[in-house]
Amino acid sequence: MSDTGVDLDGRRLRTRRSREALSRAAFELLTERGLGAVAVEDIAVRAGVTRRTFSRHFTSIAEAILGEVDQDVHLFNEALCRRPAHESPLVAYRNAVHDWFDAEYGGERAALLARRWALFQRFEEEPELFAGYQRIRIEGQRESVRIIAARLGVDPERDLRPAAAVAAGAGLLISALQTWAAGDDPSGLPDLIEGYFDTLVALTTEFRTEESPS
Repeated sequence: MSDTGVDLDGRRLRTRRSREALSRAAFELLTERGLGAVAVEDIAVRAGVTRRTFSRHFTSIAEAILGEVDQDVHLFNEALCRRPAHESPLVAYRNAVHDWFDAEYGGERAALLARRWALFQRFEEEPELFAGYQRIRIEGQRESVRIIAARLGVDPERDLRPAAAVAAGAGLLISALQTWAAGDDPSGLPDLIEGYFDTLVALTTEFRTEESPS
């Protein structure tokens, strides 16, 4: 790799670390005070950066709080891009969920899952955060559709398969997240995700059996 490539990777790493530090600080202040009592200056001070640095990364406090969620969506879609071409769309989606989850919340990073659980529990009492999350989720799903359409070599405006696969996969993931956030086990998300995907497989098998001619 050239020196320029090394410098670029270094800048990307510093950028990600700055965003993560700001998102972490914003979330900590949210849990301590509530969204209405958090100021940009407070987040910058807690993260050890300037207000100008905050403004380079985020346009609002809610966006900063949701910064790691936004990053998760991008990382998931990167994992989806890397799945082998021979996998069917929904299998690729499910395996991408595993790849993303293992990379971001496995091993030493497992403690991050408890913070994400606490954030999701805040959505009901903080409508602005929930609305921001919905925007991130919808845009992420649109990108997933584009990725699967490219895998299949089809136009997603004409071929329903990419959107159908993403609707199914994302719907299962969202259901798992909602059940997880409503529960009392911060570490329980992986089992819930598996349970929802396995249930779809069972339901699909039942549907095919019942639709078969007698």
